[in-house]
Amino acid sequence: MGTVENKQRIPAFEVINEVKKAVIGKDLCIIQAMAAILARGHILLNDIPGVGKTRLAMALSKAMSLQHNRVQFTPDVLPSDLTGFSMYQKETGKFVYQPGSIMCNLLLADEINRTSPKTQSALLEAMEEQMVTVDGISHPVPSPFIVIATQNPFGSAGTWMLPEAQLDRFMVCLQLGYPNIEDEIDILKGKQNQEEAQAVISTEELQKMQEEADWTHVTDEVYRYAGGLVRQTRNHPMIDLGISPRGAINIVQMAKAMAYLRKRKYVVPEDVQDVFLPVCNHRLMLNAKARAANMGAEQILKEIQKSVPVPRAL
Repeated sequence: MGTVENKQRIPAFEVINEVKKAVIGKDLCIIQAMAAILARGHILLNDIPGVGKTRLAMALSKAMSLQHNRVQFTPDVLPSDLTGFSMYQKETGKFVYQPGSIMCNLLLADEINRTSPKTQSALLEAMEEQMVTVDGISHPVPSPFIVIATQNPFGSAGTWMLPEAQLDRFMVCLQLGYPNIEDEIDILKGKQNQEEAQAVISTEELQKMQEEADWTHVTDEVYRYAGGLVRQTRNHPMIDLGISPRGAINIVQMAKAMAYLRKRKYVVPEDVQDVFLPVCNHRLMLNAKARAANMGAEQILKEIQKSVPVPRAL
């Protein structure tokens, strides 16, 4: 992915640089997460324990002055813990809505695959419709609203895998991975623990950036290129379930946000290429042919990228 240069004051760069102080050696993931937030998307952090998933989510929240709640998902967490519930008030003789943890700007759903499918599904309406319904009454969630969920792909005992319908609601799936030796030495020296992200922009500034990213121009050639990539996932012999229309929209939204971070008012094919894997790698359902050939989603997506002609320079 191309680098993001900071030649003029843009609040997004201030957030990225502030988060880098708290999360060492994960610059690419920080940029991708920032792009997803600018694109009004939700983020799934799928990686092994101890690589900084929760730290990244909390640093993003603090840097953007977002009201955040953290829920440590376990089998006994109930849907009402997230959505809230109605409580009878004897004084008024009425049921009054008591907000749940979902009523915030950024919800950190830690170890989301360790709670029941019933509780997982309580997030679906808020992630898609920006509201929750309790006892037949809809309550809007605060704006902006972002879900950052973490899960551990290993140690599946006592876990419930997220269904495809819920995976499709996450704009990107990111993996932080192990640090390189230089970054690991900095972590061992305690540099990461000494730095905590501080608020550098307001919630209003974030909303303004989201609106500006929305206005990034996309030509018909780029739309056709993104559509061609998506169609290849639906026709590939090793894929049973390809990218949905929602996923295709997410590719364009992420490409707009990436162009915005690169200080362009228009999207180029490189922006689409750079977001294609993080937007699509968690949405594919591979078949037996892929498993027999020992092919993973990322490898197949890279092959698809090579097979689709790239539009000429715009």
